[in-house]
Amino acid sequence: MVKKIFQVIFSLFFIFCLFGNIKAQELYDIPRSKETRWISLENLSGDKGKAGIENKGAKGHASEWIKAGESKIMMDYEGAGVINRIWMTIIARNPAALRSIYIEMYWDNAKKPAVSVPLGDFFGIGLGRRTPFQSVFFSDPEGKSFNCYIPMPFKKHAKIVFINESKQDQLLFYDVNLTKLNKHPKKIAYFHAYWGNSSQCKLGEDFEILPKVQGKGRFLGTNLSIVADTIYGDLWFGEGEVKIYLDGDNPHPTLAGTGTEDYVGSAWNLGPFSQMYQGAPIVDKVNRQFAFYRYHIPDPVYFDSDCRVTIQQMGGGGRDLIRAIAKAGGEVKPVTVMTSKGLVKLLEESSFPDINDDNFPSDEWVNFYRLDYYSATAYFYLDKPENNLPALAPVSQRLKGVQ
Repeated sequence: MVKKIFQVIFSLFFIFCLFGNIKAQELYDIPRSKETRWISLENLSGDKGKAGIENKGAKGHASEWIKAGESKIMMDYEGAGVINRIWMTIIARNPAALRSIYIEMYWDNAKKPAVSVPLGDFFGIGLGRRTPFQSVFFSDPEGKSFNCYIPMPFKKHAKIVFINESKQDQLLFYDVNLTKLNKHPKKIAYFHAYWGNSSQCKLGEDFEILPKVQGKGRFLGTNLSIVADTIYGDLWFGEGEVKIYLDGDNPHPTLAGTGTEDYVGSAWNLGPFSQMYQGAPIVDKVNRQFAFYRYHIPDPVYFDSDCRVTIQQMGGGGRDLIRAIAKAGGEVKPVTVMTSKGLVKLLEESSFPDINDDNFPSDEWVNFYRLDYYSATAYFYLDKPENNLPALAPVSQRLKGVQ
Protein backbone atom coordinates (compact mmCIF):
# COMPACT_ATOMS: atom_id res chain seq x y z
CA MET A 1 0.00 0.00 0.00
CA VAL A 2 2.79 2.40 0.93
CA LYS A 3 4.59 1.51 -2.28
CA LYS A 4 1.48 2.28 -4.34
CA ILE A 5 1.03 5.66 -2.63
CA PHE A 6 4.66 6.49 -3.32
CA GLN A 7 4.23 5.53 -6.98
CA VAL A 8 1.18 7.77 -7.31
CA ILE A 9 2.97 10.73 -5.69
CA PHE A 10 6.00 10.20 -7.91
CA SER A 11 3.80 10.01 -11.02
CA LEU A 12 1.99 13.23 -10.14
CA PHE A 13 5.30 14.99 -9.50
CA PHE A 14 6.63 13.78 -12.85
CA ILE A 15 3.53 15.04 -14.67
CA PHE A 16 3.80 18.42 -12.92
CA CYS A 17 7.43 18.74 -13.96
CA LEU A 18 6.71 17.68 -17.52
CA PHE A 19 3.71 19.92 -18.14
CA GLY A 20 5.21 22.82 -16.27
CA ASN A 21 8.21 22.62 -18.63
CA ILE A 22 10.46 22.18 -15.59
CA LYS A 23 12.69 19.21 -14.99
CA ALA A 24 13.63 19.02 -11.35
CA GLN A 25 17.30 18.25 -12.02
CA GLU A 26 17.67 21.42 -14.11
CA LEU A 27 17.30 23.46 -10.95
CA TYR A 28 20.60 22.22 -9.58
CA ASP A 29 22.47 20.57 -12.45
CA ILE A 30 24.93 22.67 -14.47
CA PRO A 31 24.48 21.54 -18.09
CA ARG A 32 27.26 21.44 -20.64
CA SER A 33 27.34 23.54 -23.80
CA LYS A 34 24.58 25.86 -22.63
CA GLU A 35 24.98 29.59 -21.99
CA THR A 36 22.52 32.27 -20.92
CA ARG A 37 21.95 35.34 -23.08
CA TRP A 38 19.66 38.36 -22.69
CA ILE A 39 18.85 40.40 -25.79
CA SER A 40 17.80 43.97 -25.05
CA LEU A 41 18.68 47.50 -26.06
CA GLU A 42 21.48 47.29 -23.48
CA ASN A 43 22.98 44.34 -25.40
CA LEU A 44 21.37 44.02 -28.81
CA SER A 45 23.76 41.31 -30.04
CA GLY A 46 23.69 39.28 -26.84
CA ASP A 47 27.49 38.96 -27.04
CA LYS A 48 29.48 37.96 -23.98
CA GLY A 49 30.74 40.93 -21.97
CA LYS A 50 28.91 43.46 -24.15
CA ALA A 51 25.93 44.38 -21.94
CA GLY A 52 25.40 47.77 -20.30
CA ILE A 53 28.45 49.39 -21.91
CA GLU A 54 26.83 52.71 -22.81
CA ASN A 55 27.07 55.72 -20.49
CA LYS A 56 30.16 54.27 -18.80
CA GLY A 57 28.25 51.28 -17.46
CA ALA A 58 25.39 53.27 -15.94
CA LYS A 59 21.86 53.02 -17.31
CA GLY A 60 22.44 54.06 -20.89
CA HIS A 61 20.01 52.43 -23.34
CA ALA A 62 16.99 50.91 -21.62
CA SER A 63 14.41 52.06 -24.19
CA GLU A 64 13.87 53.59 -27.60
CA TRP A 65 11.18 55.68 -29.23
CA ILE A 66 9.64 53.89 -32.23
CA LYS A 67 7.85 56.48 -34.32
CA ALA A 68 4.45 55.88 -35.87
CA GLY A 69 4.92 53.98 -39.12
CA GLU A 70 8.40 52.73 -38.19
CA SER A 71 9.72 49.37 -37.05
CA LYS A 72 12.48 48.08 -34.80
CA ILE A 73 14.46 44.85 -35.08
CA MET A 74 14.41 43.70 -31.48
CA MET A 75 16.53 40.61 -32.04
CA ASP A 76 18.76 39.44 -34.90
CA TYR A 77 20.69 36.55 -33.43
CA GLU A 78 23.09 34.16 -35.17
CA GLY A 79 23.47 30.64 -33.78
CA ALA A 80 21.39 27.92 -32.17
CA GLY A 81 19.28 28.39 -29.08
CA VAL A 82 15.93 28.47 -27.34
CA ILE A 83 14.03 31.63 -26.39
CA ASN A 84 12.66 31.04 -22.88
CA ARG A 85 10.97 34.34 -22.08
CA ILE A 86 10.00 37.60 -23.76
CA TRP A 87 9.10 40.68 -21.73
CA MET A 88 8.17 44.11 -23.04
CA THR A 89 6.13 47.19 -22.37
CA ILE A 90 5.21 50.34 -24.29
CA ILE A 91 4.08 53.76 -23.15
CA ALA A 92 0.65 53.85 -24.84
CA ARG A 93 -1.29 50.66 -24.26
CA ASN A 94 -4.73 51.65 -25.55
CA PRO A 95 -6.74 49.06 -27.54
CA ALA A 96 -6.18 50.75 -30.91
CA ALA A 97 -2.42 50.80 -30.39
CA LEU A 98 -2.28 47.18 -29.27
CA ARG A 99 -4.13 46.08 -32.42
CA SER A 100 -2.18 48.39 -34.74
CA ILE A 101 1.26 47.37 -33.51
CA TYR A 102 2.31 43.85 -34.39
CA ILE A 103 5.30 41.60 -33.95
CA GLU A 104 6.96 39.23 -36.38
CA MET A 105 9.26 36.30 -35.65
CA TYR A 106 11.52 34.55 -38.17
CA TRP A 107 13.41 31.30 -37.62
CA ASP A 108 16.55 30.05 -39.37
CA ASN A 109 16.66 32.75 -42.07
CA ALA A 110 13.16 32.01 -43.36
CA LYS A 111 11.74 34.68 -45.66
CA LYS A 112 8.20 34.40 -44.30
CA PRO A 113 7.52 35.07 -40.60
CA ALA A 114 6.34 32.19 -38.43
CA VAL A 115 4.62 34.78 -36.22
CA SER A 116 2.79 37.89 -37.44
CA VAL A 117 0.28 38.90 -34.78
CA PRO A 118 -1.02 42.15 -33.21
CA LEU A 119 0.92 42.92 -30.06
CA GLY A 120 -1.89 42.71 -27.51
CA ASP A 121 -3.41 39.60 -29.04
CA PHE A 122 -0.07 37.80 -29.17
CA PHE A 123 0.46 38.25 -25.43
CA GLY A 124 -2.62 36.37 -24.35
CA ILE A 125 -5.71 38.61 -24.46
CA GLY A 126 -7.57 39.87 -27.50
CA LEU A 127 -9.31 43.15 -28.38
CA GLY A 128 -6.31 45.18 -27.23
CA ARG A 129 -7.63 45.18 -23.66
CA ARG A 130 -5.31 44.69 -20.69
CA THR A 131 -6.13 43.32 -17.29
CA PRO A 132 -3.96 41.55 -14.70
CA PHE A 133 -3.88 37.81 -15.42
CA GLN A 134 -1.57 34.81 -15.48
CA SER A 135 -1.61 31.67 -17.62
CA VAL A 136 0.93 28.97 -18.35
CA PHE A 137 2.13 30.88 -21.42
CA PHE A 138 1.50 34.56 -20.66
CA SER A 139 1.18 36.99 -17.79
CA ASP A 140 0.37 40.65 -17.24
CA PRO A 141 0.98 41.25 -13.53
CA GLU A 142 -0.57 44.71 -13.31
CA GLY A 143 -2.24 45.17 -16.68
CA LYS A 144 0.68 47.15 -18.11
CA SER A 145 3.33 44.68 -19.27
CA PHE A 146 3.65 41.71 -21.61
CA ASN A 147 5.30 38.40 -20.68
CA CYS A 148 5.57 35.25 -22.80
CA TYR A 149 7.04 31.94 -21.59
CA ILE A 150 6.55 29.72 -24.65
CA PRO A 151 9.82 27.93 -25.56
CA MET A 152 10.93 28.94 -29.07
CA PRO A 153 13.83 26.86 -30.43
CA PHE A 154 15.92 27.69 -33.50
CA LYS A 155 18.92 26.04 -35.18
CA LYS A 156 20.93 28.88 -36.67
CA HIS A 157 19.12 32.24 -36.55
CA ALA A 158 16.27 34.10 -34.85
CA LYS A 159 14.80 37.51 -35.64
CA ILE A 160 12.02 39.44 -33.89
CA VAL A 161 10.60 42.69 -35.31
CA PHE A 162 8.33 45.31 -33.68
CA ILE A 163 6.19 47.12 -36.28
CA ASN A 164 4.39 50.30 -35.19
CA GLU A 165 1.37 50.86 -37.45
CA SER A 166 -0.38 52.88 -34.76
CA LYS A 167 -0.84 56.64 -34.92
CA GLN A 168 1.34 57.16 -31.86
CA ASP A 169 5.08 57.17 -31.23
CA GLN A 170 5.87 54.39 -28.78
CA LEU A 171 8.53 54.17 -26.08
CA LEU A 172 9.63 50.53 -26.18
CA PHE A 173 11.32 48.56 -23.40
CA TYR A 174 12.03 44.82 -23.81
CA ASP A 175 14.28 41.87 -23.18
CA VAL A 176 14.43 38.43 -24.76
CA ASN A 177 15.93 35.72 -22.55
CA LEU A 178 17.44 32.71 -24.30
CA THR A 179 19.70 29.72 -23.86
CA LYS A 180 22.59 29.58 -26.33
CA LEU A 181 23.43 26.11 -27.65
CA ASN A 182 26.17 24.66 -29.82
CA LYS A 183 23.44 22.67 -31.54
CA HIS A 184 20.14 21.04 -30.70
CA PRO A 185 20.56 17.42 -29.57
CA LYS A 186 17.48 16.30 -31.53
CA LYS A 187 15.03 17.43 -34.17
CA ILE A 188 13.03 20.52 -33.17
CA ALA A 189 9.60 21.93 -33.94
CA TYR A 190 9.33 25.66 -34.59
CA PHE A 191 6.92 27.98 -32.81
CA HIS A 192 4.23 29.68 -34.93
CA ALA A 193 1.29 31.99 -34.24
CA TYR A 194 -1.54 33.15 -36.50
CA TRP A 195 -4.16 35.91 -36.06
CA GLY A 196 -7.41 36.10 -38.00
CA ASN A 197 -10.94 37.51 -37.77
CA SER A 198 -14.44 36.73 -38.99
CA SER A 199 -14.89 39.60 -41.44
CA GLN A 200 -15.61 37.24 -44.33
CA CYS A 201 -17.91 34.80 -42.48
CA LYS A 202 -21.51 34.21 -43.55
CA LEU A 203 -24.45 33.00 -41.46
CA GLY A 204 -23.98 29.32 -40.63
CA GLU A 205 -20.26 29.31 -41.41
CA ASP A 206 -17.74 28.41 -38.73
CA PHE A 207 -15.01 30.91 -37.87
CA GLU A 208 -11.52 29.57 -38.49
CA ILE A 209 -9.37 29.95 -35.41
CA LEU A 210 -6.59 28.22 -37.34
CA PRO A 211 -6.96 27.78 -41.11
CA LYS A 212 -5.69 24.46 -42.43
CA VAL A 213 -1.96 24.42 -41.71
CA GLN A 214 0.15 21.80 -43.43
CA GLY A 215 2.95 19.88 -41.77
CA LYS A 216 3.60 17.86 -38.64
CA GLY A 217 3.19 19.55 -35.29
CA ARG A 218 1.16 20.35 -32.22
CA PHE A 219 -1.71 22.77 -31.69
CA LEU A 220 -0.97 24.63 -28.45
CA GLY A 221 -4.25 26.49 -28.13
CA THR A 222 -5.78 29.89 -28.69
CA ASN A 223 -6.99 33.14 -27.25
CA LEU A 224 -10.37 33.98 -28.71
CA SER A 225 -12.28 37.27 -28.69
CA ILE A 226 -15.90 38.03 -29.48
CA VAL A 227 -17.69 41.35 -29.87
CA ALA A 228 -21.41 40.51 -29.81
CA ASP A 229 -23.59 42.38 -32.30
CA THR A 230 -25.95 44.77 -30.53
CA ILE A 231 -28.92 43.55 -32.56
CA TYR A 232 -28.94 40.34 -30.50
CA GLY A 233 -29.34 42.27 -27.25
CA ASP A 234 -28.36 40.28 -24.19
CA LEU A 235 -28.98 36.86 -25.71
CA TRP A 236 -26.22 34.35 -25.00
CA PHE A 237 -23.70 34.11 -27.84
CA GLY A 238 -21.58 31.20 -26.63
CA GLU A 239 -23.19 27.99 -27.89
CA GLY A 240 -20.59 27.54 -30.62
CA GLU A 241 -18.59 24.31 -30.48
CA VAL A 242 -14.85 24.21 -31.18
CA LYS A 243 -13.91 21.65 -33.83
CA ILE A 244 -10.41 20.37 -34.59
CA TYR A 245 -9.79 18.71 -37.95
CA LEU A 246 -6.73 16.44 -37.95
CA ASP A 247 -4.75 14.75 -40.72
CA GLY A 248 -7.17 14.83 -43.63
CA ASP A 249 -10.47 15.07 -41.74
CA ASN A 250 -13.19 15.97 -44.25
CA PRO A 251 -15.96 16.94 -43.97
CA HIS A 252 -16.19 16.26 -40.24
CA PRO A 253 -13.54 16.69 -37.51
CA THR A 254 -12.08 14.16 -35.12
CA LEU A 255 -12.42 16.49 -32.13
CA ALA A 256 -15.46 18.57 -31.15
CA GLY A 257 -16.39 20.42 -27.97
CA THR A 258 -19.82 21.16 -26.53
CA GLY A 259 -19.90 24.97 -26.34
CA THR A 260 -17.78 28.10 -26.12
CA GLU A 261 -17.76 28.46 -22.34
CA ASP A 262 -17.26 24.70 -22.06
CA TYR A 263 -14.10 24.88 -24.19
CA VAL A 264 -12.56 27.36 -21.76
CA GLY A 265 -13.48 25.15 -18.80
CA SER A 266 -16.45 27.07 -17.39
CA ALA A 267 -20.24 26.80 -17.73
CA TRP A 268 -23.49 28.80 -17.76
CA ASN A 269 -23.45 32.54 -17.12
CA LEU A 270 -19.74 32.95 -17.77
CA GLY A 271 -17.83 35.33 -15.50
CA PRO A 272 -14.22 36.57 -15.55
CA PHE A 273 -11.41 34.27 -14.37
CA SER A 274 -7.83 33.30 -15.27
CA GLN A 275 -6.10 29.99 -14.61
CA MET A 276 -3.04 28.25 -15.95
CA TYR A 277 -4.57 26.51 -18.97
CA GLN A 278 -7.92 28.27 -19.36
CA GLY A 279 -9.48 31.61 -18.61
CA ALA A 280 -11.84 34.43 -19.55
CA PRO A 281 -10.06 37.62 -18.44
CA ILE A 282 -12.48 39.93 -20.30
CA VAL A 283 -16.22 39.45 -19.68
CA ASP A 284 -17.67 42.88 -20.41
CA LYS A 285 -21.43 42.44 -20.78
CA VAL A 286 -22.06 46.19 -21.02
CA ASN A 287 -19.87 46.59 -24.11
CA ARG A 288 -20.53 43.01 -25.25
CA GLN A 289 -16.80 42.20 -25.36
CA PHE A 290 -15.43 38.83 -24.33
CA ALA A 291 -11.92 37.36 -24.43
CA PHE A 292 -10.99 33.76 -23.53
CA TYR A 293 -8.03 31.41 -23.76
CA ARG A 294 -7.45 27.67 -23.69
CA TYR A 295 -4.01 26.01 -23.84
CA HIS A 296 -3.62 22.31 -24.58
CA ILE A 297 -0.68 21.43 -22.34
CA PRO A 298 -1.99 18.58 -20.16
CA ASP A 299 -4.25 17.53 -23.08
CA PRO A 300 -1.94 17.73 -26.13
CA VAL A 301 -3.30 17.99 -29.68
CA TYR A 302 -0.85 16.46 -32.18
CA PHE A 303 -1.10 16.23 -35.96
CA ASP A 304 0.99 14.47 -38.60
CA SER A 305 0.02 16.16 -41.87
CA ASP A 306 -2.42 19.01 -41.25
CA CYS A 307 -4.61 20.74 -38.67
CA ARG A 308 -7.59 23.09 -38.86
CA VAL A 309 -9.45 24.61 -35.88
CA THR A 310 -12.88 26.28 -36.07
CA ILE A 311 -15.71 27.47 -33.85
CA GLN A 312 -19.42 27.72 -34.68
CA GLN A 313 -20.99 31.19 -34.54
CA MET A 314 -23.97 30.19 -32.47
CA GLY A 315 -26.06 31.51 -29.61
CA GLY A 316 -29.19 30.58 -27.75
CA GLY A 317 -32.44 32.01 -26.40
CA GLY A 318 -36.23 31.83 -26.42
CA ARG A 319 -38.53 31.74 -29.44
CA ASP A 320 -40.05 35.21 -29.07
CA LEU A 321 -36.73 36.96 -28.60
CA ILE A 322 -35.28 35.26 -31.67
CA ARG A 323 -38.37 36.22 -33.67
CA ALA A 324 -37.93 39.86 -32.62
CA ILE A 325 -34.26 39.84 -33.67
CA ALA A 326 -35.16 38.48 -37.09
CA LYS A 327 -37.93 41.08 -37.46
CA ALA A 328 -35.42 43.84 -36.59
CA GLY A 329 -33.10 42.64 -39.37
CA GLY A 330 -30.75 40.42 -37.37
CA GLU A 331 -29.44 37.29 -39.03
CA VAL A 332 -30.72 34.12 -37.33
CA LYS A 333 -31.02 30.46 -38.26
CA PRO A 334 -32.45 28.04 -35.65
CA VAL A 335 -30.42 24.85 -35.24
CA THR A 336 -31.87 22.88 -32.32
CA VAL A 337 -34.61 23.27 -29.71
CA MET A 338 -34.72 21.64 -26.30
CA THR A 339 -38.27 20.39 -25.69
CA SER A 340 -39.80 18.33 -22.89
CA LYS A 341 -39.31 15.28 -25.10
CA GLY A 342 -35.63 15.98 -25.69
CA LEU A 343 -33.44 17.78 -28.21
CA VAL A 344 -34.94 18.34 -31.66
CA LYS A 345 -32.42 18.75 -34.49
CA LEU A 346 -34.12 21.38 -36.61
CA LEU A 347 -31.73 21.07 -39.55
CA GLU A 348 -32.74 17.41 -39.88
CA GLU A 349 -36.39 17.54 -38.74
CA SER A 350 -38.34 18.90 -41.70
CA SER A 351 -41.76 18.37 -40.08
CA PHE A 352 -41.00 20.61 -37.07
CA PRO A 353 -42.81 24.00 -37.29
CA ASP A 354 -40.99 27.13 -38.37
CA ILE A 355 -39.93 29.49 -35.57
CA ASN A 356 -42.59 31.98 -36.73
CA ASP A 357 -45.28 29.35 -36.44
CA ASP A 358 -47.35 29.58 -33.22
CA ASN A 359 -46.92 25.81 -32.81
CA PHE A 360 -43.20 26.34 -32.24
CA PRO A 361 -42.79 25.99 -28.42
CA SER A 362 -42.41 29.39 -26.79
CA ASP A 363 -40.78 28.45 -23.49
CA GLU A 364 -37.92 26.25 -24.73
CA TRP A 365 -34.25 26.95 -25.36
CA VAL A 366 -33.36 27.40 -29.04
CA ASN A 367 -29.79 27.28 -30.36
CA PHE A 368 -29.37 29.39 -33.49
CA TYR A 369 -26.68 30.54 -35.89
CA ARG A 370 -25.88 34.25 -35.57
CA LEU A 371 -23.19 36.64 -36.77
CA ASP A 372 -20.89 38.40 -34.32
CA TYR A 373 -17.32 39.65 -34.65
CA TYR A 374 -14.73 36.98 -33.83
CA SER A 375 -10.94 37.23 -33.74
CA ALA A 376 -8.37 34.77 -32.50
CA THR A 377 -4.69 34.03 -32.11
CA ALA A 378 -3.73 30.39 -32.67
CA TYR A 379 -0.44 29.05 -31.29
CA PHE A 380 1.22 25.92 -32.63
CA TYR A 381 4.49 24.11 -33.27
CA LEU A 382 5.39 22.97 -36.79
CA ASP A 383 8.22 20.87 -38.18
CA LYS A 384 9.38 23.74 -40.41
CA PRO A 385 10.13 27.45 -39.90
CA GLU A 386 7.52 28.68 -42.41
CA ASN A 387 3.79 27.96 -42.75
CA ASN A 388 1.24 28.15 -45.55
CA LEU A 389 -1.18 30.52 -43.77
CA PRO A 390 -2.39 33.93 -45.05
CA ALA A 391 -0.55 37.14 -44.21
CA LEU A 392 -1.72 39.37 -41.36
CA ALA A 393 -4.82 41.42 -42.19
CA PRO A 394 -4.34 45.18 -42.80
CA VAL A 395 -4.60 47.51 -39.84
CA SER A 396 -8.02 48.84 -40.89
CA GLN A 397 -9.44 45.33 -40.58
CA ARG A 398 -7.61 44.59 -37.34
CA LEU A 399 -9.14 47.64 -35.66
CA LYS A 400 -12.69 46.39 -36.14
CA GLY A 401 -14.35 45.71 -32.78
CA VAL A 402 -11.83 47.50 -30.57
CA GLN A 403 -12.77 50.52 -28.47
